[in-house]
Amino acid sequence: MKSAPPLIALTIAGSDSGGGAGIQADLKTFHAHGVHGVSVIAAITSQNTRGVTAVHPVPLAHIRSQLDAVFDDFPIAAVKTGMLGNAATVRLVAKELRKRKPAWLVVDPVMISTSGSRLLDEDAVEAVIHELIPLANILTPNLPEAEALLGHPLKTSKQLAKAGEALLALGAQGVLLKGGHGRGSEVIDRYFDAHGVMDIRHPRLQREGHGTGCTLASAIAAELAKGAAPRQAVRRAVAYVQRALKNGYRPGSSVAFVLRH
Repeated sequence: MKSAPPLIALTIAGSDSGGGAGIQADLKTFHAHGVHGVSVIAAITSQNTRGVTAVHPVPLAHIRSQLDAVFDDFPIAAVKTGMLGNAATVRLVAKELRKRKPAWLVVDPVMISTSGSRLLDEDAVEAVIHELIPLANILTPNLPEAEALLGHPLKTSKQLAKAGEALLALGAQGVLLKGGHGRGSEVIDRYFDAHGVMDIRHPRLQREGHGTGCTLASAIAAELAKGAAPRQAVRRAVAYVQRALKNGYRPGSSVAFVLRH
């Protein structure tokens, strides 16, 4: 008796030539979760574990044709967006997602790489806020991204507590404010939704990870595709990234660890 085909998740993001982040990390994460991954490449980066040396946006017409190709053939259970690069791409992706109405959408507002390279044009931030985030079931900013979205620093515990409500007010149904850029021996990831706040605490690993944000958002999307509720999906995804980073490896010449998906 033949087994049923796996559920399908879509990533719309940039390609990482180094294989540690972006589309490559997303597809590895989907595979590790038993989900078939399909992809729409929004940008091509020249990248390795030391940094990003060039970014080439994919023409809008080809992004649209990729979206048509995957949505016209596959029953997509969840979508994850990552690096989109510029305002025109953000607006196109948002328009197509409004039309396609996927059951689940996870938005990772990728703005700056771990190495410090800018991956989203400054004039695209407004498009992300007004066009894309209101469509999201779950938004997954790190602290610098949350600061950029809200327009002010997040330094104190009071600011962090208010940040969740402010980010929810942008229109997402749930917000996972990632704590990896914080300080201390413990990382606190905070999930905000209509039911309140859920803290997820875990020891801070003393290593620099590459592709952690991409992997986390993709793991959430995969869990949602398989039927997990949002809070359950977030918890499972955070635990998955912790395991993958703990067992990570250094394929390049830098100190950055690639996750063992």
